[in-house]
Amino acid sequence: MPAWRVLPLVLLLLFICWSHPAARAQGVGTLRGAVADSLSGQPMVGVSVGLEGQAGGTATDALGRFRLDAAPGTYTLRVGGLGYRGRGQAVTVATGETNAVNIALAPTVLSLAEVTVSQPRDPNQSLAAINQIDKVLRPVNSAQDLLRLVPGLFIAQHAGGGKAEQIFLRGFDVDHGTDFAVSVDGLPVNMVSHAHGQGYADFHFVIPETVEQLKVYKGPYTARFGDFATAGAGEFSTKTRLDASQVKLEVGRFDTRRALVMLDLLGNNNRHLFSKKPESAYIAAEYNFTNAYFDQPQDFRRFNGLAKYTGQLSDRTSLTLLGSHFTSSWDASGQIPESAVRDGVISRFGSIDPTEGGNTDRTNASVVLTTGLPGDAIIRQQLYYSNYNFNLFSNFTFFLENQEDGDAINQTDARNIYGYTGTYDRDDRLGARSLHTTFGLGTRIDDADVTLRRAVRRAITDTITAGKVYEQNINAYLDETLTLTDRLTLNAAVRADLFVFDFRGLITNDEGNLETLNGRKTRALVSPKLNLYYQLTPAVQLFARSGFGFHSNDARSVVRSTSNDNVLPRALGYEAGSTFKPLPGVVVNAALWALHLQDELVYVGDEAIVESAGRTRRYGADLSVRYQLTRALFADVDLNYNHGRLVGVAEGENFIPLAPRFTSVGGLTLKTPQGFGASLRYRNIDSRPANEDNSIRARGYFLLDGVLSYTQQRYQIGATAENLLNVDWNEAQFANPSRLRGQTTPVEEQLHFTPGTPFFFKVNASVFF
Repeated sequence: MPAWRVLPLVLLLLFICWSHPAARAQGVGTLRGAVADSLSGQPMVGVSVGLEGQAGGTATDALGRFRLDAAPGTYTLRVGGLGYRGRGQAVTVATGETNAVNIALAPTVLSLAEVTVSQPRDPNQSLAAINQIDKVLRPVNSAQDLLRLVPGLFIAQHAGGGKAEQIFLRGFDVDHGTDFAVSVDGLPVNMVSHAHGQGYADFHFVIPETVEQLKVYKGPYTARFGDFATAGAGEFSTKTRLDASQVKLEVGRFDTRRALVMLDLLGNNNRHLFSKKPESAYIAAEYNFTNAYFDQPQDFRRFNGLAKYTGQLSDRTSLTLLGSHFTSSWDASGQIPESAVRDGVISRFGSIDPTEGGNTDRTNASVVLTTGLPGDAIIRQQLYYSNYNFNLFSNFTFFLENQEDGDAINQTDARNIYGYTGTYDRDDRLGARSLHTTFGLGTRIDDADVTLRRAVRRAITDTITAGKVYEQNINAYLDETLTLTDRLTLNAAVRADLFVFDFRGLITNDEGNLETLNGRKTRALVSPKLNLYYQLTPAVQLFARSGFGFHSNDARSVVRSTSNDNVLPRALGYEAGSTFKPLPGVVVNAALWALHLQDELVYVGDEAIVESAGRTRRYGADLSVRYQLTRALFADVDLNYNHGRLVGVAEGENFIPLAPRFTSVGGLTLKTPQGFGASLRYRNIDSRPANEDNSIRARGYFLLDGVLSYTQQRYQIGATAENLLNVDWNEAQFANPSRLRGQTTPVEEQLHFTPGTPFFFKVNASVFF
């Protein structure tokens, strides 16, 4: 349905919700309170709160507070969070009165019986229960593993471990982030108009042990997310405090070494339950080195540092300060042609151009102020800054164009990112029904110098494009969640985005000559959303969602083009499904979905242009199951079917290159009270078309990984094994033309791949203090 037909309906719903005076329902009373961690005293966000035997419920807000309205009577207040012992407390509700109650939750062993399947405060996060379970159960050994926590998401690395991963989700080859938005503590990870790819999301500045929470949103249904959030979005949050300081060492095959230090700076001196000013601060740092499994040593080096402070300035105000720095350098073997391995020119782990590789760094600073206002309102404001540098040498076609010196290119990106996000959240009553309002306002400015040049053995030769990109996004959204009945909830929202694209510099024209390009364009877009949630029983939630989203084009292509059709291509998505618990120890999420893209943009890195693949249509089914077999043994599986095609293209020539059709991950995890842990996991992706006519296919794979650990109060030891069956598998794969040195004629199109890791083993040891 066209946006102009949907938008008036959404706006009407929003106007009714926003403008109706908040009227206290007759004959009800109110419960107000806060939930805190019994060990740290820190407020707990997103904890489920409800009255036993009553429909609905709520969740704690950003300050750990909650509010419930109910008819007069005596109830049992139930409060629970995954990994915490659930609490029940008798409460009395009197007409027209407010009863205050504070709850402290104590950590305990994981029990899926504590998981709830309704998320009234953030209804669009239907995967909340799944995400909480996975963060506790699934082993995380690297920043890449954090992305794999997203159900149905696969990644591939093809540039020596230092470049952002290629992402696959919901039938998308997302490239490095064109259709999946990623953020960490509110800091956007995706880079607009990046030298290597639109939406480039380098996640390697995150230390995996510092991540506390992951929220996944599939589809374009949530107004908080704008650019790149078409297939979905992932929000990662780092810990507000450390349970203990830690030193960790890892040693593995292929000269792999890693050291981690995490230090609690304040200890337990300021951790008092429901104190007006609990606070915490810690620093973390890691260093990684590996030569990897390629014939050419990778010499991969990465350093990460993080410092974070969280404190309650008053009972209504909290402050979070964050600073981090990341730097990385590596050599790469790149993608190699399948024919070169088959003909014995190189080994499976060899290289055609041994000069590939690069270096990158990123420095972040963020301040977040969260303030509680009278009338159940909260204002959250964040200012952030990032300084980013990127320098990459690649060679995709070897000697296709330059038979003497090769086709190597150098891409550089040096940018500053400035941003602000502010949200106003308020709980109200609309007659007898609860109404939650969120108004958001934000801006982001990218000021970048980007270049693309030819290179010979890492020496720069000719310039293909070079210049300054200035890009700004100003956005605002209004999001309303209204409980129409005790069981039915409506979420309606609208988002508005304004983009300014500006490029000043040189670019190669169609004749192959450098010319000056100076231009500026402005474009705006409105994205409505409409979602329904029905709580069939306390253990079954049904949902139907719909919404418009978009991904932006590269500023150089926007300014260069005479058309505005593909500046902000739209995405229309809709889905229906359920999150339910057929048994106390089983959590299931299932969805049928479809996504239409107005224009699928493909970034061509060696030309610094964006090609239009035209309209695409996708549909599919997702199924996630989490099952607690015993107190200590857990099973999980994700099954994802995706069908995608180019629209308006002849049958048989309308395949979407590299779009996965079927993916699955799963495993068994053991966590005993005595501290022993083990996990056996698999990953499977099927073979899929590598080009539009399916004449070349990217090869699927099935892998087994294992993890062992033994944890006590003061130490932990463990081991990790990847690719237990030692299968030959292709990680990144592309179909493109190329020519080897000495070949008289090029190969017009063939499969190029980066080999996946063979059997890999590493051990680790940690000390806690």
